[in-house]
Amino acid sequence: MDWLNRMKGSGGLSRYEQEYKSKLVKAEDAVKAVKSGDWVAYSHFAMTPQALDQALAGRKDELTGVKIRGVCSINPVQVALADPEQKHFIYNSGFFSGHDRKLQDQGLSFHIPGLYAESPVNIREGYASTPDVAMIVTTPMDDSGFFNFGLSNSYEKALCEKAKTVIVEINRKTPRSLGGAQEAVHISEVDYIVEGNNEPFVEIPGHPPAGTDKKIASLIVEEIEDGACLQLGIGGMPNTIGKMLAESDLKDLGVHSEMLCAAFVDLYEAGKITGARKSIDRFKMVFTFAMGNARLYEFIHNNPACAIYPVDYTNSPAVISRNDKQIAINNAIEIDLYGQVCSESVGTRQISGTGGQFDFTYGAFRSRGGKAFICLSSTRKVKDITVSRIVPTITPGGIVTLPRTVTPYIVTEYGKVNLKGKSTWQRAEMLISIAHPDFREDLIKQAEKMKIWTKSNKIS
Repeated sequence: MDWLNRMKGSGGLSRYEQEYKSKLVKAEDAVKAVKSGDWVAYSHFAMTPQALDQALAGRKDELTGVKIRGVCSINPVQVALADPEQKHFIYNSGFFSGHDRKLQDQGLSFHIPGLYAESPVNIREGYASTPDVAMIVTTPMDDSGFFNFGLSNSYEKALCEKAKTVIVEINRKTPRSLGGAQEAVHISEVDYIVEGNNEPFVEIPGHPPAGTDKKIASLIVEEIEDGACLQLGIGGMPNTIGKMLAESDLKDLGVHSEMLCAAFVDLYEAGKITGARKSIDRFKMVFTFAMGNARLYEFIHNNPACAIYPVDYTNSPAVISRNDKQIAINNAIEIDLYGQVCSESVGTRQISGTGGQFDFTYGAFRSRGGKAFICLSSTRKVKDITVSRIVPTITPGGIVTLPRTVTPYIVTEYGKVNLKGKSTWQRAEMLISIAHPDFREDLIKQAEKMKIWTKSNKIS
């Protein structure tokens, strides 16, 4: 026990405990590090700071021109709500949540476009605005002086490296996610420590799958083989697919996914996920952030079956492609007859972001035996009107998430088509074949006007 005694200082505290005590402050005092004109970076998703956000909002009248950078906050963002005239704070998000969309509708949030995989290099190389202050939610400090990033490791380490001031907000309910890599920050790199309110993490509710979802899911599941490596995106569809896979005869599935969702727990407990056939990170469920329910968060905590990495690893197409039979499954809002995919906006209204859709679509195609799927129901409701999600051209103002050169399998409840290597007239025919029957005739007429329809085209 000599090593333990050497670590103790005055009063029986270890040197890390002494340093912790010297850096521990109230949230109201920690946010005094922020000055007018600063860029402030928040940690991401479920790990968005609450105590620090509230305290910073409370300093509104003392500050001007403070820019906040977040990602997909699943809690209301107080700095934006406190300043509807944006005289003091400007809130920016790399991927919109429901809260971010509501703020956007009031003119109070702005999107930061980008490929998710490139976020760490954008921060480290100064392409993105360098953070003056980083506010990161973590676990309590461990015996070695580390604060674990918990449910989000996107580019938190890069933020800590570049920020002039690093503040950690401790939430004692944070699951400890094992690395992986870069999953923690050491107390020597931290300037201030705030003990937060220990609020439970928001749970993402599950919804019973609709008949359309089940049909689309079944068309994808039949393409998945034993030993496949899975990426499931955000939304109800990936969870529906996960449940179907859990009830299938498949075995030795692996996980390499930006997001770890509740469906993966079902698959693991059903014995479908072993990771035994993965080419890299064998036996590990690799992810960079997690959102779901309490059961998922309990599953992740100190679980050696899971490995959290920064996003420039999980979402690197070069890394993704190293796993054989990599499967990427993501959603879309609409797709046009050229094969351009819009997955993040309805016209000019930002809904989400590019996220990792491009990264995984590109990477899975380069995986030996890999496949990438873009899922969408054939129609959607706009007020009381039913409209087609397969359209002649992307809605004006809409964002092209996947260019037509990258677009892979497209799946609706009416079938699946693979656009890779196909001519414009072939793409039009294939896409119209999986559109809702009520819209096919008009889509053919539009394709003719667009000069992407030949006399040999047919719709079965």
